[in-house]
Amino acid sequence: MSKLTNYDLEERIAKFAESVINLVKNIKINPVNKRIIPQIVASSGSVGANYCEANEAESKKDFVHKMAIAKKEIKETKHWLRLLVRAENNQKENIRPIWKEAQELLLIFSKIIYSCKHKNEH
Repeated sequence: MSKLTNYDLEERIAKFAESVINLVKNIKINPVNKRIIPQIVASSGSVGANYCEANEAESKKDFVHKMAIAKKEIKETKHWLRLLVRAENNQKENIRPIWKEAQELLLIFSKIIYSCKHKNEH
């Protein structure tokens, strides 16, 4: 994965989903991974879709809700990445940077949600 400016989160999330697609395009389908691959493509793509919806939210509550869904999707993607490593151990080094990016996005989403919920408490 190439490094992007840290401030264009929408682009970063899109690149994340694209990296998942690029990864799985190079994996030969077998009985074990044939269920994992569609799941990981769906959840990684859903992260960006929910982030875009959050940016168009009609209220703070709506924004937090949609960001929470995006956070759930990134956690799901991490789960599928873990299973993909088990199914395709030869892809471990290719999956590692994608998993790391998923973890960084999870931390970013968590911080955004926390900050939004606690903004006026000080």
